[in-house]
Amino acid sequence: MTVSRRNFLGGVAAGLGYLKVGSEVDLFAQAPAAARMRPAMDEYDSIAHLSSNENCWGPPETVLKAMNQSFKYAMRYGYPGGDVVGEVAKLHGVKQENILLTAGSGEVLDVVGTTFLMGGKKVLGVEPSYSSVYQHATTIKSSAIKLPLGKDYRQSIPAIIKAANDHAAELGLVYLCNPNNPTGVIVTKEEVKQLLDGIPKDMPVLIDEAYHHFVDDAKYATSVPYVIEGRPVIIARTFSKIAALAAMRIGYAVAPAELIQKMRPYSMGSVNVAARFGAVAALKDTAGQAEIKKRTIALRKKTTAELEAHGYETIPSETNFFMVAIGREIQPVIQEFMQKKVAVGRPFPPMTKHMRVSIGTEDEMARFVTAFKEIFPAKTRTTAGV
Repeated sequence: MTVSRRNFLGGVAAGLGYLKVGSEVDLFAQAPAAARMRPAMDEYDSIAHLSSNENCWGPPETVLKAMNQSFKYAMRYGYPGGDVVGEVAKLHGVKQENILLTAGSGEVLDVVGTTFLMGGKKVLGVEPSYSSVYQHATTIKSSAIKLPLGKDYRQSIPAIIKAANDHAAELGLVYLCNPNNPTGVIVTKEEVKQLLDGIPKDMPVLIDEAYHHFVDDAKYATSVPYVIEGRPVIIARTFSKIAALAAMRIGYAVAPAELIQKMRPYSMGSVNVAARFGAVAALKDTAGQAEIKKRTIALRKKTTAELEAHGYETIPSETNFFMVAIGREIQPVIQEFMQKKVAVGRPFPPMTKHMRVSIGTEDEMARFVTAFKEIFPAKTRTTAGV
């Protein structure tokens, strides 16, 4: 079972020598137990953490206060949970039977895979994308059909529809990461409708909305309304990103009740009391999250503009990370940045000459830009296309 969402410490561990990250290694938590060594606190705190798409500013005081209040139940079983499922259901306009609470949305991805890929059924998606679903398929002796992104780094909905129909008998589900990780590119609401209308009506579709809160494009929308319609759509959400609760391990699925019932036996059903109370408070912190979104977008635009001015192309992103074309294989570059105490994202085959960079604090982004300019020479107009 995946313990961590979104490659926690993947880049850090690689640079520090705790874990050798290969092209198929996605999650630090999926490494063998002997490899799950943690850096010392001082060493960890000295690094600019731009590898795991976290909210670098941390939980607001209201969330910290709620978690502190939960500690009085630390010694209890069957403790009050702050009604987090009820609050999530209310937020989305669904019933509690439509919600499955999980230890991060990574557990949602694993549970969906286990539920719908039994008997050798395959998952259909694109590459690169968040590969946990594909890796989990491998662990349960299944596999994935992975389609390439287009030249504009977008997911080709017509290609996914064709593959879903051509391979309908083989497939257990379709996976759509929206916005996509690692590119940060959205699938528009019209394209999502096109997909759902174009594939077999009973085919489950898992839509990963981990970065939903950062999107500023009016062409995008959450796909929760399709759950309300009763379509076989499963939405994965997490408190690890804009809510800044990555280490607390809490996320959830929104899906039709019959799909939740199928999924529930494969869920551990174990979310700690502090995470539950913190999540409830986070749901109410709409103003704070709006401020985090504003700061994130401003820093993303500033940083990508600096890289573009240095001669390096970036992919327009709608998330709290972006990709930059570096023209070199990323794995050794990860080590070079780590030598400068900056952690950047892992390889995302086949885009191994791109680097994913999370948005950190103002200081962290300044450290990143300084390191980038030390590692990569400026390109002139004549060399930028090389």
